[in-house]
Amino acid sequence: MTTAEESPALLLLSQARQRFLTGRPLPDDVPDETVAAWRRARFLGVRHDVRASASVGGLAVGSALLAAAGPVLERLAPALGTGGSGLLLTDERLRVLWSAGAAPGGELRRDLAEREVGHNSAALALRTRRRAEVHGPEHFLDVWQNVSAVSVPVFAPESGRPLGTITVASGLCADAGPHPGAALAEAAAAAVEAELLARSRSAERTLLDAYTRTAHGPGDGQERAVVALDGRNRLVSEAAVRLVSPQVLESLERGARALLRSAAPVESYDMTMPEGAGCTAEFRPVREQGGGRVLGIVAVLEPVTESAVVRALPRPVAGRLAGSSVPWRHAVGRATELAHGSEPLLLTGERGSGKTALARELLGGTEPLVLDAAEVPELGLGNGTLTSDRPLLLRHAERLAQSDVAALNGLLDERPDVHLVATYTPGTPPGPCLQRLLDTLAARSVTLPALRERPEDIRELLPALAPRPVDGTPPLTWTLDALRALERYPWPGNLTELAHLVRTLAEHRRASGPVLRAELPDPVREGPAARPLSPMEHAERTAILEALRRNGGNKARTATALGIARATLYRKLREYRA
Repeated sequence: MTTAEESPALLLLSQARQRFLTGRPLPDDVPDETVAAWRRARFLGVRHDVRASASVGGLAVGSALLAAAGPVLERLAPALGTGGSGLLLTDERLRVLWSAGAAPGGELRRDLAEREVGHNSAALALRTRRRAEVHGPEHFLDVWQNVSAVSVPVFAPESGRPLGTITVASGLCADAGPHPGAALAEAAAAAVEAELLARSRSAERTLLDAYTRTAHGPGDGQERAVVALDGRNRLVSEAAVRLVSPQVLESLERGARALLRSAAPVESYDMTMPEGAGCTAEFRPVREQGGGRVLGIVAVLEPVTESAVVRALPRPVAGRLAGSSVPWRHAVGRATELAHGSEPLLLTGERGSGKTALARELLGGTEPLVLDAAEVPELGLGNGTLTSDRPLLLRHAERLAQSDVAALNGLLDERPDVHLVATYTPGTPPGPCLQRLLDTLAARSVTLPALRERPEDIRELLPALAPRPVDGTPPLTWTLDALRALERYPWPGNLTELAHLVRTLAEHRRASGPVLRAELPDPVREGPAARPLSPMEHAERTAILEALRRNGGNKARTATALGIARATLYRKLREYRA
């Protein structure tokens, strides 16, 4: 092992680090990336002189990555030799799942996230999605000043999603070339990805076996109506082909994806199909041998009979909480399950997806303290606001001031069982402090589906969102053509946008009878564009549709009103599929 004093470049960097830690000006030749890494660590509250570390053992026993990588790494570990090097496997959150060999720089850390240990090669490799090396004084921790490490990200073989990292750590390498363990780390990552691919194909065989057993099970010898799904593949029996439509298959796939994404244990349950489907579906999970993780879903279809009874996950039925689709029912059921305790709960989802309505429902029977970060620039959470015994409903966590985020992180460190329900709308990448809060709440978070992901709920939502009719006024009803237009529209504003449309029609409509498609706003009536539009294109399309409506659909008058040639209008109509 060498030290920083034996390399002029590392010696200068070590001296610059000491100047940084003592608050003195830095020389101009320090790499910007290294200074930024040190500053991130200081901002995240990492102490450079921390030496104690928790044990690595006992983590992520059920990890699919560990199950695939463990045997591979055990075979490769002897290649470390006796030179004081260590081999580590982390997951996508940089938690150490497995380790072998020595631990340069003291005990191995349980968590290599930057918020815990500052700059390191595993965090850098995961962020850049390529091999990364960090040497000596580039680290923030004192105990790693004589450590060099190289990390290689591990990707899911089919989706390309990063699953974790493999790291080789050793004594400080002062040479200019690649880390001596780079080849081992690259080979280990390639071998783990190959094992993941083999297991993925094995999972497909397991799904096929489950499908075959279910479709051709014991009985009268007739084939059953069965659909098997794993998020990538679809197996449909001939009996199922005769029974279901493409729309029903799409609904089944949405339900399967919702269950596969969920961490909640599921054995089997029946789901409500779209109106007119003519059948029910019972979802049965397909698990790894030995009852491991869920690999896919087998849906058993049965024709609807008058006496059919449907078991359902918990489902709210009032206002914005109405809905029978599997994604919505599953999200609400999971949130209800987590809300039974007094620990924090994070509800995430797009703007207008029903997060606040669900949060209030979950806190029903209490008088929560409601704070909205979108209404007040700084809530002053560090001034005793969080010491109340009342449940806290925090809206728009993404808009929290930095001081409030820091106060909330401190509260969760001191009182991890605080009764808090927070809502969060993803958007711009969160800063380090907010990311730490999101990571803390990740294990108890539920993502609500967007309205476009559950169009079958719209018919149930319409009467629930409509204002109560005044005396003598019939309730709002809809033609089939209008309902289809509502179900095809992507609803960028989700439930908020739908509720506004229903309320506007109920309050200002003069016609009697069901709502016609012609009464819907232009974007809803004409349907979505053929491709995603930029904000400028969306505004232009809206203006063209409005001009067409004012001119009774006459394209010549519309082009004149807009000040464009008729050929230009026809071209834009083709582009926007209006």
